[in-house]
Amino acid sequence: MSRSPSPSPRRPVPRPEKLGTFLGVFTPSILTILGVILYLRTGWVVGNLGLGGAILVVVIANAVTLATALSVAAVATNMRVGAGGAYYIISRSLGVEVGAAIGIPLFLAQAFSVTLYAFGLAESLRLIWPEVPLRPVAAATVLAVALLAARGADVALRLQLPIMAGIAVSLVVLVVGVLETNPTTVRAAVGVADSPGFWPVFAVFFPAVTGIMAGVSLSGDLRRPERAIPWGTIGAVLVGFVIYLGAVVALGWAVDPTTLVADHLIWFTLAGGLSFLIFPGLWGAIFSSAVGSVLGAPRTLEAMVDDRVLPRFLGRRIGGIRGPGIPLVVSLAVALGAVALGDLNAVAPALTMFFLTTYGMVNLVAGVERLTGDPSFRPTLRVPWWVSLAGAFACFWVMFLISPVALFVAVVVEVGVYLVMRRRALAAPWGDLRRGALMALVRSTVLQLRRLPHDPRNWRPNILLFAGDVRRRAPLVRLASWLVHDRGILTVVDLRVGDLQTLAPKVHAIERELDRTLEEMGVVAFGEVDVVEDFVRGAVAVAQANGIAGIESNTVMFGWSDKEERRANVLRVIEQLAALGISSVICHPQPLEVARRRRLRIDVWWGGLQNNGDMLVLFAHLISLNPEWRDARIDIKSVATSPMMLERNRLLLDRLIRSARIRAETDVMARPDDVPIASLICSESADADIVLMGLRAVAPGEEAAYARRLAEFVEDLPTVLFVRSAGEFRGRLLGNGADDTDGVARIGEQAG
Repeated sequence: MSRSPSPSPRRPVPRPEKLGTFLGVFTPSILTILGVILYLRTGWVVGNLGLGGAILVVVIANAVTLATALSVAAVATNMRVGAGGAYYIISRSLGVEVGAAIGIPLFLAQAFSVTLYAFGLAESLRLIWPEVPLRPVAAATVLAVALLAARGADVALRLQLPIMAGIAVSLVVLVVGVLETNPTTVRAAVGVADSPGFWPVFAVFFPAVTGIMAGVSLSGDLRRPERAIPWGTIGAVLVGFVIYLGAVVALGWAVDPTTLVADHLIWFTLAGGLSFLIFPGLWGAIFSSAVGSVLGAPRTLEAMVDDRVLPRFLGRRIGGIRGPGIPLVVSLAVALGAVALGDLNAVAPALTMFFLTTYGMVNLVAGVERLTGDPSFRPTLRVPWWVSLAGAFACFWVMFLISPVALFVAVVVEVGVYLVMRRRALAAPWGDLRRGALMALVRSTVLQLRRLPHDPRNWRPNILLFAGDVRRRAPLVRLASWLVHDRGILTVVDLRVGDLQTLAPKVHAIERELDRTLEEMGVVAFGEVDVVEDFVRGAVAVAQANGIAGIESNTVMFGWSDKEERRANVLRVIEQLAALGISSVICHPQPLEVARRRRLRIDVWWGGLQNNGDMLVLFAHLISLNPEWRDARIDIKSVATSPMMLERNRLLLDRLIRSARIRAETDVMARPDDVPIASLICSESADADIVLMGLRAVAPGEEAAYARRLAEFVEDLPTVLFVRSAGEFRGRLLGNGADDTDGVARIGEQAG
């Protein structure tokens, strides 16, 4: 099979000429705004609502569009807007997933709009050719505008200059026709009696002012988009507002409402012998709208290809086409396929939803950027945040008014695209406003949190886990996540003891690997790597520094070490943390086969006098809330040294369970005289799956002896948690009801 020769370097593809404000933004925007509704529906709006109601429709619709134009201007003057127009703005602000969710429907809407305008042109020909075949004429119109776009945006847009002149002539003809009627009063002061109502009429009119993205879509073809987009877009909106307002006043002044509703061609009726001068403006407005769409659709597609949202082959260029090659062919195919459907009335409302979604998201971007106070958002055209957010709200509100069903379809499609892009985990090389918005929300939240009172019922386990190598200590990390159980914050620390100058260059790589490992494990946690010169002093310093403004870590967790000296060092750290009011946990994890036939069991050993009992019970309860432990049984066990203490402990524990509203069983046993407590605990909890016990305070110099003592418990037991409660709410963490608060507080004082 022969290979086609490569293109000769002597015949390069001609480079498109960059466009300015007037030709690149204002012209396509104003010609898309001044479309078929101006000629065929403005009189109908006046006839249904009367002159005052029609003016209100024009004002509200243009206010929404002006707010969007201002938002576009603000964003465009803050960034270098690349190819893709609205897609580029949204993706660089809200992320590539949201950009794709809006960009793909936007491309389809732009491509289908070519067909809509083509059918509009074909139907308008029936004024002089009643039997015109709609599909062939619409297909020929699509091909014509596509061939025009292939010559380059500059060529296509220059052709729109005579079209603009034709529209200007048609407007003059309207004024002349109105003056010849010589009206003395407003003939359409009120609307017809059987009007469908304000909002249904508004819904018909509003698409007339949704053409401002036609110029924005050509952002990649502009010499200075940061200047051309603001001035061209705002200028088009204001000129369009003046023209629509003038047309409404002229028609309302000269024609009665019944005639306006019945005669959609009232312009031709008023023009009389000059009606032939309206055809160039009417056909030119429809044709130019199709040109604007066929120029915007391939550029939106090309921008998504560049961002790897779509396959790379869709972005290839073809021969001497000036501008996107394959994207133009794809746009042409979509538009011609829509022609084959024959009737786009069913999908037209959904396409309008996609356009309005784009406008709403652009408003949202500008408003949130301004509201969050992002230091990088420094537009030269400053728009108040409330203007942009009001524009966003108005866009979504209008979508609902036009068609709730179409709104639902559009939202389902966009959410579906977003979820697909999330699954692909696209990595964008740029930042966006989501982080800034969340930072602003976090800042506001923590400032409010600081003013609220502290209370035991609001306590949550924010755990700082010194895990070391998480791949080797996966059971430890998993157990820490069970304790947090989506209610607190888990920070997993890889504490490196060594020289900072030597280890510092490796910290970021180690932290990235830590985050990847946690994600692979399915553990929601913050990864952190710290370098310290000494374990004891370093661990205490890291624990003190971790967290922010009321959500700092309140519990530090350590893994078990088989080396006595390391356990002694952990006990030294725990004593210092206790002095700072920070609780601690030492975990000796064992591999756990959760899928067992028998019911899982959690044993809590209630000691006494150390204020650990409430935290032991709370941790057992938190573990039992996890899906893997949902049916686990909690046994609260206690050892009594006398019959009086036996009865007393049984009574206190029963009251505790009732007041704390935790599903658990109590088991108070007498201690045999000849059985060591460690042996008793090991024999009673040998069949448990997790055992929780309290840690006592350790005097300086006794750490090694106590470390040996702890080793006696873990030899014959499953997973063990040694807990030292040291927070400000120790003894009161179970969030007990008010019925027995004092009694339970006394129980907490006995807990160990």
